[in-house]
Amino acid sequence: MPLQVPLYSKMASQMKIHLMLLVIAAAASVMKAQVSTLVTQQTLQQVAASLQLYVDPLPQMSTIKGFAMEKGNPVSVNLTIGMYQTTWKFHRDLPPTPIFAYGTSAEKATFPGPTIIARHDVPLYVKWENHLPDKHILPTDNTIPTAIPAKGGVPAVVHLHGGVHPPQSDGSAFAWFTRDYKEVGPKWTQTTYKYPNVQPPGNLWYHDHALGLTRANLLAGLLGAYIIEKPEIDNPMDLPCDNDDLHLIIADRSFNTDGTIYMNSTGNIPSVHPEWQPEYFGEAITVNGKAWPFLNVARRRYRFRILNSSNARYLNLSLSNGLPFYVIGSDSSYLAAPVTTPTIVLSPAEIADVVIDFSNSNTPCVELLNSAPYPYPTGTSTIGTLLGKVMIFHITGEKVSDNSTIPEKEVAYANVTMPEPTTKTRYIVLYEYTTPSGEPTHLYINGLRLEDPATETPKSGTTELWHVINLTPDNHPLHMHLGMMQAINITELAGYQQFFDCMTQLNDAVKCNVTDHAVGKTLPVPEYEKTWKNVVKIEPGYMTSIVVAFKLVDTNQTYPFDATADPGYVYHCHILDHEDNAMIRPLILQP
Repeated sequence: MPLQVPLYSKMASQMKIHLMLLVIAAAASVMKAQVSTLVTQQTLQQVAASLQLYVDPLPQMSTIKGFAMEKGNPVSVNLTIGMYQTTWKFHRDLPPTPIFAYGTSAEKATFPGPTIIARHDVPLYVKWENHLPDKHILPTDNTIPTAIPAKGGVPAVVHLHGGVHPPQSDGSAFAWFTRDYKEVGPKWTQTTYKYPNVQPPGNLWYHDHALGLTRANLLAGLLGAYIIEKPEIDNPMDLPCDNDDLHLIIADRSFNTDGTIYMNSTGNIPSVHPEWQPEYFGEAITVNGKAWPFLNVARRRYRFRILNSSNARYLNLSLSNGLPFYVIGSDSSYLAAPVTTPTIVLSPAEIADVVIDFSNSNTPCVELLNSAPYPYPTGTSTIGTLLGKVMIFHITGEKVSDNSTIPEKEVAYANVTMPEPTTKTRYIVLYEYTTPSGEPTHLYINGLRLEDPATETPKSGTTELWHVINLTPDNHPLHMHLGMMQAINITELAGYQQFFDCMTQLNDAVKCNVTDHAVGKTLPVPEYEKTWKNVVKIEPGYMTSIVVAFKLVDTNQTYPFDATADPGYVYHCHILDHEDNAMIRPLILQP
């Protein structure tokens, strides 16, 4: 159930002031929103339905080495990667679509951006440049907390999602900058970011993180993959490699009849937010920038690094002929051992590292399917619709020689150690705020804004236990910057309404006797998620207990940089529409 207003007295007064300011700020935009040409859902569905399935080959992004070899040893390099406006063909039958994209030049900018391949323990230096135009290609809403440059331009800043790096290189929402650094945010300090790459090997990704613009900037195309290799761990596993090691970056998009990306220009409550809506759901599924592509594969094993880069859409992936996934990693870490499963649920920003053995297929074609409802978990069904299809694999020829393996064991550090009784414990509560009619206006964590002082101030080098309580109707992908997480328990809140009513008055889980309520049925943590992650799903109506490590999980060592420096880090919901408004909080580490 959504959190209703008015709330307990302090939050109620804050809400009244907040809504008054929003209405004032929105007044000038309401007329524009009301007279703008509205695009109907039917039109968007018709455009998507006009795109023939499986006619475009699956692209693979170009790669950039994040290190060089000198006398047989990897050494650091400096890269320059820019953000550009360009065009992209999302489907054979769509005209070129204007997008924002990363690339080493305007001519080489792609969606998704180039894949950066880094080497463990070899620092990489990246100068991020903004070459974006004066005005955004998608609607933006200044009634939510937003970077608003006085001189115009599109603010942007890059976050390496899953990275372990100094706070100055984290891509703070307040460290945004416009074209040629003409204007910068209050926390901007440098043009070049340092990525130490000291964490375990695995899959990361980079994307925009500008205040209030993350959903629009990612929807426009500002995202790309990043890999940390560690040959002494990677190579002995004999996993599929080279041309048999591929990325699948999945993102939903809606297209206007002229081929441009559709984003709502009218909010769910135009008098409060002229353009913001609670979730963006596209009518077409793209993989590596193509709508419903195909891939020709041989009868052998392939490795797929699957990223859900959608703004809000969850994915429940399966293969049409029953072939299993052999999951070897989740987010930026390997598992302790591969997990065989027929389905994988990926929230926005989650990554599954899998092997598929096509030699066992009893059909010449295999569809990658999606059965996740939207919003997740109780929304509209995708089964039997276009949104239930992702891509197709065409299996060619007879079985071929295959020297790759699915290893029996992977890494010991994937296993979590149960926290000691003395471990610092925190209660993190997710709220949705609505009008009396039930329409969402914004979302907060612990009833606080991003701008409010940090209440999560862990000591660098320690481990904490976070009990995350979800008092909203949605599943939320909780993302932690810097720290690594592992869910250990998911418990239903018994007597939910009583607890909910108490929390709306007191906003204090202890005073509302959470231990008496967190006694309902338990859900299992999926086996393929039992490793150190940077995104954990938070089930509605449940308390999810998470071990959070603020150290290097593979070596149990502290960070080799000052993690306590300004501007610190954040944690937030990775449904981008929620993050922007404003389910995000500061995370400040202490010595």
